[in-house]
Amino acid sequence: MNRICILAMLLGFSGLSLAGSVTVFDAKSLRLALESAKSGDHIILNPGLYEGRFDIDRALSLSSRGDSIIDAQGEGSAITIYSSDVEISGLTIRHWGNDHYERDSGILVEKGSDDVSINNNRLFGDGFGIRAEELNRIKINDNVITGNDSLFKLDRGDGIHLDHVTGAQVWSNVISRVRDGVYIESGSRSKVFDNRFIEQQYGIHYMYSSEDEAFNNQSYRVDGGYALMDSKQIHLHSNQVWNAVDFGILLNMTQDSVVEGNRVEQILNPDENPIPGKEGKGIFIYGARDNRVVANRLAHCDIGFYMAMGGEGNLVYDNQFIDNFSQVKYVGEKLLEWSKDGRGNYWSGYLGWDRNSDGIGNSAYRPNDNIDRLFWLYPEANFLMGSPIVMVLRWVQRQFEIGDPSGIIDSYPLLNLSPRFDFEFGVPQSMLKLTQEIR
Repeated sequence: MNRICILAMLLGFSGLSLAGSVTVFDAKSLRLALESAKSGDHIILNPGLYEGRFDIDRALSLSSRGDSIIDAQGEGSAITIYSSDVEISGLTIRHWGNDHYERDSGILVEKGSDDVSINNNRLFGDGFGIRAEELNRIKINDNVITGNDSLFKLDRGDGIHLDHVTGAQVWSNVISRVRDGVYIESGSRSKVFDNRFIEQQYGIHYMYSSEDEAFNNQSYRVDGGYALMDSKQIHLHSNQVWNAVDFGILLNMTQDSVVEGNRVEQILNPDENPIPGKEGKGIFIYGARDNRVVANRLAHCDIGFYMAMGGEGNLVYDNQFIDNFSQVKYVGEKLLEWSKDGRGNYWSGYLGWDRNSDGIGNSAYRPNDNIDRLFWLYPEANFLMGSPIVMVLRWVQRQFEIGDPSGIIDSYPLLNLSPRFDFEFGVPQSMLKLTQEIR
C-alpha cells in the first residue's frame, strides 16, 4: 500500500512539474516563450517595451514584474487569445488598431476561448479595449481602459465588447473616452458591477440580451447611463448616473425587466432650447412593456420620466420625482395608474394633505394635464404657455375633465422620501483624479 501511495505522489509531482515559469525580456523572447509554452505555464514580462502583436493559443498566464508595455504599433490587436483558461494581468497595452471590421482590440478573445481572466491591466487605444465573442464565463476586473476622445464617439471602439458571451462577469473597471463602456450583444447571464464609466456614449449597453444583472455602477459625463435595447429579464439596480445629456436609463423595446433603486440626477441637454425629444430624460421608455420600475430617484432632469411609442404596460411605483423641470412626459391617449398596492410615488410638486398621517396623500396626483399634452403635440404654440388664456384653461381643466381622461395618475402619492438615498452624491474625488490622469 505504501509503495502505491509513493508512486501516486511521484506521478502527481511529475504532472505538476509540467507547468513552469519563465521570465522574458523583449518582444523576441516573449514570442518564443508563447510558442514553446506548455499548458499551465506562467510567462512573466520584465519591465520594458514589447513591440508587436502577440497570439496565445494554449492555456497559460501572462503577467508583469513591473512596468511592462505591449505596443501594437497602430495595427491589429495587441494580444489575441485562441485558448481557454488564459489569464492576463498587470500589463500596460497600447496603440492597437482601429479597424472595427477587423475587430482591432487591446485584447481580442476568439470563439471558444472559455474561462479567460483579464485583470489589473491598463489599456490605451483607439479600437476596442477588450473584445470577446462566442464563449463562456469570461472574467474582466480591475482594469483601466481609456479610449481616444479626439475621435468622434461612434468612431471609437467599446471599452469592453461582448458578443454571444454567456456568464460574463465584469467588475471594478474604470472605463473612459470610449464608445460604450460595456457593450453586451446577444449574451445572457452576465453580471456587471462596481464599474466606473466616464465621458463616453453609454455606460452599459445591452442589445438582444437576456437574464443579465448590473448593479453598483457609476456613469458620469456620458450621453446616456444605461441602455437596455431589445432585451429581456434584465435586473438593473443600485446604479448611479449624473451629468448626462440624453438619458439616465433607457428601456427600448425591452420586456420583463426590473429597474430599481437607481439614482439618476442632472440629466440635462446643454442646448438652450433643445428640440422636442432631445431633452435630458431621467428614465426613457420607448415601446417597452411588462417591466417594473420601482424605488428609483429621478432628480434635477429636464424630464424625469419620458414615455413614448406604446410604453404603457409597465408597473411604476415607489419612485422619487424631485425638482425635474417636467416630472413626466407622456403623449399617449390612455389613463395610466402609477401605483401598486396602495403605494404610489413621491412628487416634489405635490401639495395635497395627509389627514390620517399614513404618509400617503389623500388626493390623487396628476403630473400633467391635457393642456400639457396639447403643447407637446404642437410645440410651435409654446410661446402661449404662460399666457392668461392658458392659465384659465388649466383652471377649467382642473374643475371639469375636458374630453376622455388620459395621462398619468398616481392615486396614492407618497409624502416622505425614502431613506435609501440618504448619502452624499456627487463626483467622487477618485474619479476626478483619474480623469485628470488619463488626459
